[in-house]
Amino acid sequence: MPARSPSRSSGLPLVVAITGASGAPYAVRLVHELVRSGQPIWLIVSAHGWRLLQTESGIADGRAFRRHVGAARWDANVRAFDDGDRGAAPASGSTLTGGMVICPCSLGTVAAVAHGTSRSLIERAADVTLKERRKLIVVPRETPLSDIHLENLLRLSRAGALVLPAAPGYYNRPKTVDELVDFVVARVLDHVGVRHGLGQRWAPNED
Repeated sequence: MPARSPSRSSGLPLVVAITGASGAPYAVRLVHELVRSGQPIWLIVSAHGWRLLQTESGIADGRAFRRHVGAARWDANVRAFDDGDRGAAPASGSTLTGGMVICPCSLGTVAAVAHGTSRSLIERAADVTLKERRKLIVVPRETPLSDIHLENLLRLSRAGALVLPAAPGYYNRPKTVDELVDFVVARVLDHVGVRHGLGQRWAPNED
């Protein structure tokens, strides 16, 4: 079995990537919660990811993202990289990180990572995360899924990645879209070892 990534207490950066799959609110909320917790993050947004952030969350560029999250916390915890720079720090296995989350993760990105055909920094960083046996979490959000999609996701899972679909639960009877977003983000935070207060955990009634 692949080794677990270091815990947040190690102080290592968590690579966070945003690609073009619908689901920008998940990405924005995830980054917000990570910087709120003091987790250092290395942020990579693809060209389609920026288009997605603009379309779904009104965030046009890095400056707007910084304002949305909060300038002080952003400056203290976020280092941004250009997705076209395949020679940047996240592309090297000798650079230590605490793992990687791709949220949302397009199925095109899934395919590239699953078959080792990286052509961008995001895809290369994910490839490195797998080969170094660090934790890779992919958050796909697309429906329905073809046989090709399912096979690629299975290939990633067998390679050691955690496939965490953007599939919110309803047992807590959510009343807002934000609560649905928080459900998924909470699961991501759980798996990267970041404490949070998002939502309620399942507590079945016992008669």
